[in-house]
Amino acid sequence: MIRLLWRFAIVVVIAILFTWLADHPGDVVIHWQGKEIKAQFIAAVAILLLGILLLLFSWNLVRKLWRSPVTAGQFLRERKNRKAWESLSKGIIAAGAGDGVAAGKHAAIAANSLADEPLVNVLAAQAAQLKGDHKAVKRIFEEMAKSPETEALGLRGLFAEARHGGDVAAAKAHAERALKLNPRLAWASTAVLQLQSAARDWQGAANTLQQQAKSGLLPSADANRKQAVVYAAQALAMEDSQKASARDLALRAHRLDPALLPATLVAARVSIAEGYPKKAVKLIHETWALAPHPDLAEVIAHAKPGDGPEPRFERVRDLVNGHAGGLEGAVALARAAGLAQRWDVARKALEPWVADQPQTRVCALMADIEEASGDKGRARQWLSRALRAPRDPMWVADGVASPRWLAISPVTGEITHCQWKPPFEAGASESILPAATPTVAIATTTPVSIEGTKPLEKLPVPDDPGIGDDVR
Repeated sequence: MIRLLWRFAIVVVIAILFTWLADHPGDVVIHWQGKEIKAQFIAAVAILLLGILLLLFSWNLVRKLWRSPVTAGQFLRERKNRKAWESLSKGIIAAGAGDGVAAGKHAAIAANSLADEPLVNVLAAQAAQLKGDHKAVKRIFEEMAKSPETEALGLRGLFAEARHGGDVAAAKAHAERALKLNPRLAWASTAVLQLQSAARDWQGAANTLQQQAKSGLLPSADANRKQAVVYAAQALAMEDSQKASARDLALRAHRLDPALLPATLVAARVSIAEGYPKKAVKLIHETWALAPHPDLAEVIAHAKPGDGPEPRFERVRDLVNGHAGGLEGAVALARAAGLAQRWDVARKALEPWVADQPQTRVCALMADIEEASGDKGRARQWLSRALRAPRDPMWVADGVASPRWLAISPVTGEITHCQWKPPFEAGASESILPAATPTVAIATTTPVSIEGTKPLEKLPVPDDPGIGDDVR
């Protein structure tokens, strides 16, 4: 539109010029070699302008003829490139449809003109994968990993190939290299974290989580929760050999997530062993208010080694009085009262929980209470009900129930949020993890260690997080 306006303006200016010249007539006389050439001024101006236009037209014509070989070559190259891009587009569509033969054919056509285009290598790798030629796939991604522009993509492809081949060491090396290249690569960060978690490399996992939070790959709340789990697992592993370090790690985890039971238990047990029972009691009260658990009551009952059943009962009663704790508080108080021969207190604590389908542990406690009262018949009735009662709570992670606390999900291999709840509560999809399965365990009376650590080369390779098989 602007160009059209400019042209119109030029025409208007020329028209005004010739109108002015027509209103101001005159002659132009040229004397050349004894001859006199006379013409009106307006005609001379018109002839001059036509001459200039003719010269410009002749110059453009000569220039185009002179450059015609170059122009023809450019046209042929552009035509070839256009066909190459069309082949690349068709190849990507064929690869997405699963046609490896067509994808390979189009990749070969595109490579003739677009040898430096990274998408050609990606298409060639996808075509080779569809054909099952993993050697070619690996070779292509290795070449891409050598170029700074395609290094990250090449490493991602090599990681996927190593994962497919079960080569854990190579997969970890590729993911770590990609993470050093760009700390914001979500797939590399998640893969490294999975491998570190599976290998029980808790310190490395904690560092990776810090980097994820710093890079914005993980919300602060999720990063704190996962870091707390990692610190708690590390504290459990060090509780027997390095008590001071285990206590510091457990307290760090407790600050990040006060409801995390393992961290509180380790910190409390070590504090009791070091002669600081008041500190242990304070920690247990904080966690009990957020997540009541029988192990907390067990540890606080033995906060002062050597005390008899009565002082232990009083400490548990103080704990429950501070925060009732629901069913967990009633069971903990009933157990402590039973050990102290306070059967009336035990019965009263369980009364609200015996009316409607009491759990197995409630039935067993009621059987003990009735037997202590001399009513063996009612004791047998409670034992019979215990056989058909709902299951007691267990640790559940991603639908898998376990008698031990799990830091790592048995389903995904990632750091998990293990919940204390009755199994099968969420539906029939949950399963029971055998007690012998290597996990991180929490006992009620003895320190716990991390079991089942495997050498790195025998660990399962984690799935490629967030990448799928699109580059494999």
